[in-house]
Amino acid sequence: MTMMRLLASALFVLSVSGPASADGPASAGASNVVLVHGGSTDGSGWKDVFHILRAKGLAVTVVALPHTSLEDDIAATRLAIDVQSGPTVLVGHSYGGAVITEAGVAPNVKALVYVAALQPDKGESLAEISSRFPMGIDSKMLDDERFVPSPASYHEMIGADLPRDITDFMAASAKPMRVDTFQMRFQNAAWHDKPSFGIVTTEDKVLSPDFLRWMYQRTDTKVTEVKSSHMVYMSHPQETADVILEAANSVK
Repeated sequence: MTMMRLLASALFVLSVSGPASADGPASAGASNVVLVHGGSTDGSGWKDVFHILRAKGLAVTVVALPHTSLEDDIAATRLAIDVQSGPTVLVGHSYGGAVITEAGVAPNVKALVYVAALQPDKGESLAEISSRFPMGIDSKMLDDERFVPSPASYHEMIGADLPRDITDFMAASAKPMRVDTFQMRFQNAAWHDKPSFGIVTTEDKVLSPDFLRWMYQRTDTKVTEVKSSHMVYMSHPQETADVILEAANSVK
């Protein structure tokens, strides 16, 4: 990761974390939450969850993944984790679940939350794990290396329970991802040693409910099911925040 991208990530982290709200500290054992968005999106979708958690007294950081490589996405998340003071809950949506699986080995991360998220094991690639239950998403190739979700099917496939004007904007502003991201094998799987909580989105057309249940079952993840599209943290922010708060409260 270049120095410029590290600096940009650091500035973003500092701009959104800050002190906890004036409502007083949460009763949770973890004082910090780090939120990681999914592939081709950005951190702005966490806004409602951010405010709910802040109101409970938690310090919240939203990571901006550069999507220049899997390693760079993991590095940006590790940077956010490193600046936390105290026990931290690490949260990932979709592709962000793969990122937190690797970055979550940091000692101050005490619990993981998978929000309709990929959950690879050590030695696996995303291409390998998703071949068991093919991901239901249409892609538009931008060149030989990078792609975005197809704008034509974005609303129906990714966020059918969100207003169309929101998904239209998300499609228009989608951040390109690299194809080789899905070929790289993971060196660590933090869920082996950290308690995990997961949301199964029962109306999900990107990661099927059966795929999510299969991953969560093999990792002994505590499951909450929500009737939602893939973008559950945007369409159901309270239910998503409740799972994160449960994880925070579980920390001893």
